[in-house]
Amino acid sequence: MLNAKNILIGVTGSIAAYKIPILVRLLKKAGANVRIIMTESAKDFVTPLTLSTVSDNPVYSKFFKIETGEWNSHVTLAEWADLFLIAPLSANSMGKMVNGIVDNLLLTTYLSARSPVMFAPAMDLDMYKHPSTKKNIEILKSWGHIIIEPTEGELASGLCGAGRMEEPENIFSRIEEFFDDNSKLNGKKVLVTAGPTYEAIDPVRFIGNHSSGKMGFALAEELANNGAEVYLIAGPVSIETPSTVTKRIDVTNAEQMYQASIELFENMDIAIMSAAVADFTPEVKAEQKIKKGDTVPEIKLKPTTDILKTLGERKTEEQLLIGFALETENEVSNAVSKLKRKNLDFIVLNSTNDKGATFGVSTNKITIIDKFENAQAFDLKTKQEVAKDIVSKIESIL
Repeated sequence: MLNAKNILIGVTGSIAAYKIPILVRLLKKAGANVRIIMTESAKDFVTPLTLSTVSDNPVYSKFFKIETGEWNSHVTLAEWADLFLIAPLSANSMGKMVNGIVDNLLLTTYLSARSPVMFAPAMDLDMYKHPSTKKNIEILKSWGHIIIEPTEGELASGLCGAGRMEEPENIFSRIEEFFDDNSKLNGKKVLVTAGPTYEAIDPVRFIGNHSSGKMGFALAEELANNGAEVYLIAGPVSIETPSTVTKRIDVTNAEQMYQASIELFENMDIAIMSAAVADFTPEVKAEQKIKKGDTVPEIKLKPTTDILKTLGERKTEEQLLIGFALETENEVSNAVSKLKRKNLDFIVLNSTNDKGATFGVSTNKITIIDKFENAQAFDLKTKQEVAKDIVSKIESIL
């Protein structure tokens, strides 16, 4: 469940910071992406170099990169995170969180966080028992933040009692449990189509398009990482199947994709039709290669079966159906028309007029339009990040 999850860790000034490299290693081994923000005092207990090495990412602590003057955006960091873990959390930083005091990058990022926040207090016995600490913890919990209670044991002061930060292995287990419990896609069966279709003219030529299948495969992986049982119907693409996908069905043409989709759809909770299916196919496929001659051969086309429309007609109230629209003009109006004609729950629109958002690239720029015609536009992102936005929309509907 942690594969490809984005875990942002905030490290504050406590000797318990020495445990964080162990936690980072566990998260990385489970497939999570980890970024780290440190307060200046945290560097007294664990070095940025150590945390950068184990996380495979730069460690952030200042608003600007001194060498270049480049801004470390707290907004970008906050938006990136699927979970913001602050561990260890000192009494000082806890008090600043509660009172909105943002005098460092970690706390500025915290106030910008949209993801769930988990915190692991670490401090001496009497500090943990102090009424101000107890009050601050209750306030953070009332805001929906998740506490990882400190344990009892020997403390840095030599005292023995509560205030010792939980061990890395147990924090890791709590993070795993969090994602297991919070995924609305757990146990959901999801159909995803991806890639192009090739409509044969003769044994060596075809009508096709430039779809790479990257968007559909990114969606399949993100859905599976969130607990869904994913059935991927793939056109002719050269992409390795994500290990978490339940089943992959390879097809070549539109009719094969139609048959595979119809066979599976009845038992699906959700269907995401991201494949770029050909609208037309030759009426007749030549048995042998068409030879070049004095005349140009005439190729008559006929419409392919409209897979999305057929599924929209068969969709029950319990099923979600999502389509894609790649448009060249009148983008929104065309997408809304398709949304309504095909009985979709929402449609993902992108335009050939947006640089970096067409076939064959690793980025996309989308607008999600729901059945009430509410539109939400997103910036240009990697297709993996776009997949997260689409899955987040599905979860909000569920």
